[in-house]
Amino acid sequence: MPAEFRVRPARTSDVPRIVEMAQPLVAKRVLVPKERVAYYESIQEFLIAEDTEGNLIGFGALHVMWEDLAEVRTLATLDSWRGRGVGGALLHQLLERARALGTSRVFCLTFEVEFFTRHGFHVMADQTPVDPEVYTELLRSPDEGVAEFLDLARVKPNTLGNTRMILDLDASGH
Repeated sequence: MPAEFRVRPARTSDVPRIVEMAQPLVAKRVLVPKERVAYYESIQEFLIAEDTEGNLIGFGALHVMWEDLAEVRTLATLDSWRGRGVGGALLHQLLERARALGTSRVFCLTFEVEFFTRHGFHVMADQTPVDPEVYTELLRSPDEGVAEFLDLARVKPNTLGNTRMILDLDASGH
């Protein structure tokens, strides 16, 4: 049976399609709005899923935050493809990237708690799971994702009410 879709690294030529697919999700407040330039600047972090005709059906990114910590960002699948393994395939490959890069924990900020729970993530406790020295270093980052991970008050008006979740790659088997 031929595969219904494939996952591959994103290219700069994919950015217009990613932005187009993201716009309705931003409007629904499922994804945080990003400028087009931010997609180009981080294109090497993205994977895309395409159907057999080359249509974009999903995307996701992995952003390294620290030596042992990365974040799954902007993971989305077209509604018509939900429940068909696209999100799981993207997440699996992003987690493989995290392992290859040497990170041992992966963070996400999501409304899809059940999906991430099925893949081994758990809801983060109120405290940030990093050493005080690392916390101090992370405070210097201008990245909003880092601020969300640290649960800083300055990002709370901008967050969408998502749940902070984390996965320990060493213990997960995923």
